[in-house]
Amino acid sequence: MKNFEFDDSLDIAWCKGCGNFTIRKALIEALQNLELDPTEVVMSSGIGQAAKMPQYINTNYFNGLHGRGLPVAVAIKTANPELTVIAEGGDGDMYGEGGNHFIHNVRRNPDITHIVHNNMIYGLTQGQGSPTSPKGLVTTVQTYGVYNEPVNPIALALTMGATFVARSFSGNIPHMTKMIEAAINHKGYAIIDIFHPCVTFNKINTFKWYKDNSHYIEESHDPSDFKAALDLAYMTDNFPLGIIYQDTSKLDFNGRLNVYQDDESPVIKRSRDISAVSALLK
Repeated sequence: MKNFEFDDSLDIAWCKGCGNFTIRKALIEALQNLELDPTEVVMSSGIGQAAKMPQYINTNYFNGLHGRGLPVAVAIKTANPELTVIAEGGDGDMYGEGGNHFIHNVRRNPDITHIVHNNMIYGLTQGQGSPTSPKGLVTTVQTYGVYNEPVNPIALALTMGATFVARSFSGNIPHMTKMIEAAINHKGYAIIDIFHPCVTFNKINTFKWYKDNSHYIEESHDPSDFKAALDLAYMTDNFPLGIIYQDTSKLDFNGRLNVYQDDESPVIKRSRDISAVSALLK
C-alpha cells in the first residue's frame, strides 16, 4: 500500500464536532485503500467550510470561486484523463451557487467523483438557509422559518441521468469510505450526498436527527433498477443511505469527445504544432 503522508499539525478551521472531520477521515482512508498516488489525485472546490477540504488533504487541489468546483474538475479530467479527480463542497456551494453546473455536468457524465457535504445550512457565512434546508427551519436570515421547498439532490441527479448516485452519513466512517471507493471506481459521474451536522448553526438537523431519520438500504436493492432508485430518492421522512443507483452502460464525457477517438493519450501530454499560432502572433 502506498504511503499517504498527512500533516497532523494542520490548523483545521472547522468547529469542534463538525461532521467535516469524519468525512475527511473517510476520504483519506478511501484514497489509501485504493492505493492511489497523491501526485495523481486532484481535488477541486469552491467556497465554504466543506470546500476547505482539499486544503487539508496532501494532494493536488484547485480552490476557486463559490459554486465553481465542478467545471474546474471537469476541465482537469478532460485535459488529463489519467488523473483521479474529486469535486468537493457543501450543499450551498454545490446545489445553490453551483446548481447549474451540477445539473449540466450530470448530463455530460464526466468521469469524476462529486462529494457534497449536506448539513442543510450555510456554515461559512453563519447560518443562512441553504437549498436543502427543511421548511420551517429558523435561521439567522429566515427568522420566521424557511418557506421554500428543499432541493432533493438525489431525485434531481437521477432524473438528469446521473450514472452513480449514493448517500452516506458522517457518523459512519466505514460506510462513507465504502461509498467513496465505489464512486472513484465508477467510470462516469458519481455523486455522494453526505449528511452531517453543523454543530454551530443548525441545532435541528443534529447528529441524532440524521441517525434517527435515515436507514441503510437493504442488500436486496438492485442499484441498476431506476424505478426502485426513484422510489428511494423520494423517501424524505426516512432517508436511504447507500448506493441508490448505478448505470455502467453509458460512455463518460471523454469517451464521446472527438479528441479522444483516435488517441487515448491525455491531451495535456501531446506534442503540438504551434506554428500557425506563432504566425498569428507576429
